[in-house]
Amino acid sequence: MTPKGVTLNTNSHKIKFARRFIRTLLKMRKNAPSSSSIEEIRKRSQRIKIAAYSSMAHAVGSRRAWSRAILFKLRNRARHHGMMRRRSMKKRVIKNDPPGDQSQTNKLRQLVPGGKAMDMCSLLEETAHYIRSLSTQVKVMQTIADHFSK
Repeated sequence: MTPKGVTLNTNSHKIKFARRFIRTLLKMRKNAPSSSSIEEIRKRSQRIKIAAYSSMAHAVGSRRAWSRAILFKLRNRARHHGMMRRRSMKKRVIKNDPPGDQSQTNKLRQLVPGGKAMDMCSLLEETAHYIRSLSTQVKVMQTIADHFSK
């Protein structure tokens, strides 16, 4: 159920994502510190997460609002990373809002990158594409993990 003129070739997205993600992982491995402290492991897992999102957003390109939102966020993070002083490590407090406070649509808008500025039809279309992309991301990462665990 894709709009007219829009084709979704998941194999090309999968290949683009895999190439870019593996290239980023290899760079990370080359620059990896020798220590394996808990803090270094946490930082490394955060970098892998960012690399996965960035690779998927680049593989999809700027055709989708969610990929543009991720790329914009990552560019801003990189820009401000050098300028900002390190914040002290504070524990995050997760608020559990009562169930009646938010509509299902607003919850969905918060989950999909760039979803806050979309109408309902666009939001559902972007959500479907985002879920397919996340599924592809998981499959590729699982394949990589299976390959290197042998």
